[in-house]
Amino acid sequence: MDPVAFTLFGLEVKWYGILISSGIVIGALLAFREAKRVGFKEDDLIDVLLYAIPFSVLGARLYYVAFTWDYYGKNPKQILNFRGGGMAIHGALIAAVVTAIIFCKKRKVNFWQLVDICAPSIVLGQAIGRWGNYINQEAYGTPTDLPWGIVIDGVKVHPTFLYESIWDFLVFIFLMWYRKNKSKVRGETFLLYLVLYSLGRFFIEGLRTDSLMLGPIRIAQLVSLVTAIAAMIIVFYRKKKASIS
Repeated sequence: MDPVAFTLFGLEVKWYGILISSGIVIGALLAFREAKRVGFKEDDLIDVLLYAIPFSVLGARLYYVAFTWDYYGKNPKQILNFRGGGMAIHGALIAAVVTAIIFCKKRKVNFWQLVDICAPSIVLGQAIGRWGNYINQEAYGTPTDLPWGIVIDGVKVHPTFLYESIWDFLVFIFLMWYRKNKSKVRGETFLLYLVLYSLGRFFIEGLRTDSLMLGPIRIAQLVSLVTAIAAMIIVFYRKKKASIS
């Protein structure tokens, strides 16, 4: 499939960008609906998104660049060439969380309420965005004989983009249900997102052939494992603290 959707004024508009943008828009609309339901100021949500979205894109790029420095150190002009490819969701998440923490401190907004509002939107956006990898024929896995394998360069491989997209969508459904019916502590929905997404990513990453590496270690697996453990500890602590108080 041609990765270019159309050309506008001589500029190629790619499907990957369209899908990422669609995920952001759909996620934002979902977050606005939840903000209205829980009485969170829509102006605050708009403002934090205006900061968080561009910083997330920048974070995704710089994270990728940091772990492929052998190339970018020799080609510094390519570091901010976003259209050249190379983004990492963990970098985007780190940048978004840091931005949200700073924003909430300055605006005196409850951080945990904000991230609970946004958590299902984030994972839904990830589920949509992963289809851009399919169009670009990237983020695929090792060879397989399974009937749902896809053919890349004449080899049948695991469609790891599909595995992650399905997992993210299932996490989205669970979080929407949990937030409405079970959540009793602020931050619980977001922390469960971190746990569930990280666990899925840890196993799926093991099948990929394009992982960012630190020596023999797959960076995404390491970050996912640390994130899942940290999130479980924090959610346990917050629930225990809430029960005591």
